[in-house]
Amino acid sequence: MRKLALLIVLPLAVAGCANVGLRDLQSTSKGPDEFGIAPVAALQQPDSFNSLPAPTPGGANRADRSALAEGAQAFGGRLGDPNGAIPASDGALVNHASRLGRAAGIREDLAQTDADFRRRKARFTQFRIVPVDRYNQAYRRQALDARAEQNRWRRAGARTPSAPPAP
Repeated sequence: MRKLALLIVLPLAVAGCANVGLRDLQSTSKGPDEFGIAPVAALQQPDSFNSLPAPTPGGANRADRSALAEGAQAFGGRLGDPNGAIPASDGALVNHASRLGRAAGIREDLAQTDADFRRRKARFTQFRIVPVDRYNQAYRRQALDARAEQNRWRRAGARTPSAPPAP
């Protein structure tokens, strides 16, 4: 009887040891992946075929869309090198945002802190019998409750924007 129980429990325990990270983003449907379809811009004939750049293997196609660039443009910005120089048009905004000080290597510090946090939280998350999305479980204490925060600011007398009613 013990051998039979061991034969049943052991494969389940080993199957649960897959470590796919915090987000388990697997499609459970048998249909096409609608997020895998990338719409492309309409083809356009150039004014002069001689003015086209030389093709580069693995390079971007002029008709391919960039979600990041389109999103930045929708918010009134433009996509550039995040480590590059700050455009003069954004200088006043950056000065105002950094008026209380700023850390030079904040991105690297945050990336290292988050990697350490995920490493600590992942010690026992690799043992599971069924696939579970561990992201919300790992970051639960760091999540902001928008309604509670809005009420806190209102009690303090600050003007806050309206919010949809609570569900």
